[in-house]
Amino acid sequence: MSAAPRIKTTVVGSYPVPDWLAAAPSEQALIDATRVVIHTQERAGIDVVCDGELYRFDVNHPETNGMIEYFVQPMDGIRTRMSFDELVRYRSQRGMGFRSRPPGVVDGPVRSGALDLPHACARAHALATHPFKFTVTGPHMLAKTLVDRHYKSTAELADAIAGALAEQMPHLDADVLQLDEANLPGSPDEWPWAAAAINKVLDAFPRTRAVHLCFGNYGGQSIQQGTWAKLIDYLNALHVDHVVMECAHRPAEELAVFRELRPEIGMGLGVVDIKRTEVETADAIARAIEAAERAIGAARVKYIHPDCGFWMLKRPIADAKIRALARGRDLFEGRGAQRAA
Repeated sequence: MSAAPRIKTTVVGSYPVPDWLAAAPSEQALIDATRVVIHTQERAGIDVVCDGELYRFDVNHPETNGMIEYFVQPMDGIRTRMSFDELVRYRSQRGMGFRSRPPGVVDGPVRSGALDLPHACARAHALATHPFKFTVTGPHMLAKTLVDRHYKSTAELADAIAGALAEQMPHLDADVLQLDEANLPGSPDEWPWAAAAINKVLDAFPRTRAVHLCFGNYGGQSIQQGTWAKLIDYLNALHVDHVVMECAHRPAEELAVFRELRPEIGMGLGVVDIKRTEVETADAIARAIEAAERAIGAARVKYIHPDCGFWMLKRPIADAKIRALARGRDLFEGRGAQRAA
């Protein structure tokens, strides 16, 4: 048996919703689709797999991927019916141009309510044979999308949401927890309270912890503007085993910023550009790893993955990019493994 790879392959989270699930949704169809997604990753050689975030699937809103609504709408203190005045107020908020309606209005203390992440996590984990990662949207992102009429600041709202999420963390049956923050790169000045909120959630999970940051992926477009240099203090404040970073779609010179990442935090390197339909070659991925380790230090890359989730792509493209990940890693490490086509 060959030695375990030094660099692990993983995915960021989402996967394209299978057409047959959207056409004929049911509990069994959702389980079957999740089985397909996990098996696709395992067969391709992905070391740490995810359920494609199909646990959030809503046939009435398949295009949203449930990144926000799934978490906040079941919570106590958040209502989904809103006035015209609240809609107008929302549309004036900075950074929300990609949405025309908020997922909810906060008008009372935020509590877990009917949110039940442990059930969704256990259902998916039972289908996996490789280490399993469960993904959760972080409190900064959730707080920024809501209309707040109860708390004194967005920071206080984020802390309350973090408390509701943290309550669920000890009950998650997952090998890895990944919290996702796609709004912070566009608001880097908010990092101190964002870090405090996300650490509140991370500290409640007893196993491997990760945080994913990106500049957004809506309709194949970046949503936020900025650079990683403005967030290095945030990254170093995180209570994580590793970070999962968008790098393939970013300027190559930005990689040097990650030299400043605390050495005990593993670097997760985005090597697959999910905003392009062209499928990366194994050679291109191997060269991306090589370039990253020249820039930030030998053996600093601990994971490779796509920049973000695959939900905006067609399944054949996503599947090919998943296969390329393991092949590129194996080529870089000289493993010579033959992956299934």
